[in-house]
Amino acid sequence: MRVTRIATLATVAALSLTVAACGGGDSDGDGGDTGADSKEFAAGSTMERLNQAQKIIIGTKFDQPGFGLKGLDGKPAGFDVEIGKALATELGIPEDKIEYIETPSAVREEVIEQGKADIVIATYTINDKRKERIDFAGPYYVAGQHIMVRADDTSITGPDSFKAGDKKVCSVQGSTPAETIKTYLANEGQQLVVFDVYQKCADALASGQVDAVTTDNVILLGFVARNEGKFKLAGEKFTDEPYGIGLKKGDTAFRTFINDALEKFYGDGTYEKAWKDTAGKFDENTPTGPAINRY
Repeated sequence: MRVTRIATLATVAALSLTVAACGGGDSDGDGGDTGADSKEFAAGSTMERLNQAQKIIIGTKFDQPGFGLKGLDGKPAGFDVEIGKALATELGIPEDKIEYIETPSAVREEVIEQGKADIVIATYTINDKRKERIDFAGPYYVAGQHIMVRADDTSITGPDSFKAGDKKVCSVQGSTPAETIKTYLANEGQQLVVFDVYQKCADALASGQVDAVTTDNVILLGFVARNEGKFKLAGEKFTDEPYGIGLKKGDTAFRTFINDALEKFYGDGTYEKAWKDTAGKFDENTPTGPAINRY
């Protein structure tokens, strides 16, 4: 009986070693597979670095309803955030390994250049001046500049209303809308008020310090919805603003990867769901993913 028992124990031990060698168990002390080995990327690429680190830092807005708004739980939510989550998934990075940093308009190029963020998804209009410093993937959405006024204001009907010189308009420092509206102002120094974030513009409008706020239409729709009865949009949109994803200049492989992922999202339902769950609550017209500019 003793010989039989020893033989049986030896057989069990051998089987245990075989299972371990084949990777049958995942009790590695961290709760299982991290997903890092589920994706394969070119050696030395940004994609490989992020996948192996199992972390990505995304710069986004914290004050823009529908696109990037920091909630009571301390986490941003919105269309830009959902696109970021989908890209992280394509990199094999779980949602809880995404770090978001607030990225106001004035510092978006800076955080990319300094490596503080891996990508910036922050209602970020693609233009040639910015492309001198960073690269863009996309566009993934085309907005349009619009004007928001108090609900009882009938004196402002579009950007031409500022040419008389008696109306003040607010936007944010370093933004495309702030630059564009200047062409409609009789006196920039007296009429244009700029802050670092749009919430301060909305507060200034509500208190009567300014007569209007200008930025992209879908952002303003978010403020209108969150402040029911206080604000409205005046006139029609008067520009096209293609939103892109900012990344370090010269990282062509990473830009191609993001562009490929965006086109995938257009076709597999990811894009539509992201919109309906976020900005679509303010604008029911689900956009068609715009053509990618693979410059």
